[in-house]
Amino acid sequence: AESVWVVFKDRPLVIFLVCAVMFHFANAAMLPLLGEQLAKGQGRSSMLFMSACVVTTQLVIALLASWSGRLAGTWGRKPLLLIAFGVLPIRGVLYTLTSNTALLVAIQILDGIGAGIFGVVSVLVIADLTRGTGRFNLTLGAITTAVGIGAALSQVIAGSIVHRVGPHAGFMFLAV
Repeated sequence: AESVWVVFKDRPLVIFLVCAVMFHFANAAMLPLLGEQLAKGQGRSSMLFMSACVVTTQLVIALLASWSGRLAGTWGRKPLLLIAFGVLPIRGVLYTLTSNTALLVAIQILDGIGAGIFGVVSVLVIADLTRGTGRFNLTLGAITTAVGIGAALSQVIAGSIVHRVGPHAGFMFLAV
């Protein structure tokens, strides 16, 4: 059995791994931070707003999944990944510009766009980068682990920033 370290010897894979970790680092804490924003002064209705955010994201992901796969074959992977990566900072900045609940929920459409595209295209990129090596599962596991670490760090670091400076600073940090 090969060591997982063989993945880190492949420069294009390492670059993609770093991009995947940064994507999830920027993305993971945004919904929980939004949930905190929506809960302020809303009482029990805050759960309804948070549910609306989750449903909005999942609906967009479901609608984009098939489209992303088809478009990845014609446009290529990089343009789609740039779209997925590009909506994250826009989303983070937009959260700082309004406190309107309906708009905050609507901004979650961008989460669905980013996550929907990334979820499909990242698997295609891994397949492309590991073609003929027999390392698809090893690489997918390594990247999934790294992404999980990035997502966990996102929660800790952004949460600390929000605690010390406030939610706008947290969203701007994630956007950057």
